[in-house]
Amino acid sequence: MTTVHRLDPGPGEYSYTFGGAEPRLAVRPGDLVEVSTEDCFGGRVTSPDQLPSDVVPFTELNPVSGPIEVEGAEPGDLLAVHFVSITPSRPYAISSTFPHFGALTTTHETAMLHAPLEERVWFYDLDLESWTATFRARSSDHQVRLPLDPMHGTVGVAPAGGEVRLVSTPSTHGGNMDTPEVRAGVTLYLPVNVPGAMLSIGDGHARQGEGEVCGTGLECAMDTVVAVDLVKGAAPAWPRLESDDFLMTTGSTRPLEDAYRISQKELVDWTGELTGMDVLDSYQLVSQTGLAPAANVCDPNYTMVAKLPKAVLGGAGAYGDVHARLRAAGAEYLASR
Repeated sequence: MTTVHRLDPGPGEYSYTFGGAEPRLAVRPGDLVEVSTEDCFGGRVTSPDQLPSDVVPFTELNPVSGPIEVEGAEPGDLLAVHFVSITPSRPYAISSTFPHFGALTTTHETAMLHAPLEERVWFYDLDLESWTATFRARSSDHQVRLPLDPMHGTVGVAPAGGEVRLVSTPSTHGGNMDTPEVRAGVTLYLPVNVPGAMLSIGDGHARQGEGEVCGTGLECAMDTVVAVDLVKGAAPAWPRLESDDFLMTTGSTRPLEDAYRISQKELVDWTGELTGMDVLDSYQLVSQTGLAPAANVCDPNYTMVAKLPKAVLGGAGAYGDVHARLRAAGAEYLASR
């Protein structure tokens, strides 16, 4: 019988770093966790006329739920986090522009003579029955309904060496990668750096375009269910993902082309591991069949994703088919609800 835990943080119980926090919950490999997460504004923005900078201190942006300690996790292990379901818990989502933040504006590191962008807020009505969000322009009558595609922008574990990292910066431990690929039905593979792994989850988006060009998705609180497992001694150098159809690798750094290179090299290496091919054969296969979606181009580190169709791998399975096992456990959980 699968054990199901509940993590429902209250005010003052969220984390704002990866590392440096005591666990809020302890689970075992194979367990499921029902976890509630806040939006990146901590639920404090409640109307389109409310500016986030007026109500949310910078140090309290992007809260995450956790850490969750996974018993038996040791440095060098791989933590598999399968997203069983991700469902908005409020009937609205929020997006915004900020001065000095986003891919198409002056920032503190990209100095320009033009004025910073206006801080502006958009509210999206969410309809879970039709599974849509409604975009309404602020300066015209244009509106359109968009399909929901819920995801978590920030998922990670404690970094190595006792380091404490702000949630905003993605790196080898995961963090604020902001890739739409972290959706229901996908398994995220993270390296375990400290005993217990210390998993945290937050930053739900009802949907987000690739690259997150303005710096925010459709930010919303989520009710999420994850299944966790361990693969001993199999820690990847960078976070990896697996869906039913694709293997995916990530790279997070600046400049963007180096994030691209990291993600592609990781995919070439993984392809070789699974097929037994040498590096140049793997390089050739990835070059002809791979995809390269941008995850974010606005965070302190940019994130790129590399994707390979599993159909070209000749049936090779990753990590003992842990994705399939966790997907089956998730399906059993959903059928029982």
